[in-house]
Amino acid sequence: MLTIDCKDIVPIKNELLVYVADQAAAIPTLKNNQFTLSTLNDDEILDTDLVISAIKEFLDSIGEGRNFAVIANNNLIKIESVSGKIIERDNQAHYEMFSCTHCGFVTRYEVELNEHMKIHYL
Repeated sequence: MLTIDCKDIVPIKNELLVYVADQAAAIPTLKNNQFTLSTLNDDEILDTDLVISAIKEFLDSIGEGRNFAVIANNNLIKIESVSGKIIERDNQAHYEMFSCTHCGFVTRYEVELNEHMKIHYL
């Protein structure tokens, strides 16, 4: 399992999570200022270099690649501002995301999460 610390880029955390999880074929789980990625099998190990590469690609795609450093330390990957700049998005609504504690399923709708959770108890 890898933890990605996003405290300097919180407004784009959800977009980053979707992109990186897709690139790394990993299961994401949201937390406050970070997210975690895990594999389907506990025996498998996530490729840290692939995750870092995906994060850098995403930052480059939004024109922020030069402003942020991606630093790996064991199972923690930190995205830090190089110049002290943090990403802010005032004109975009901030949506809360809901994550399944069993499998990492992510949705913007609490009702959808509640319906999804029922499948774990069949």
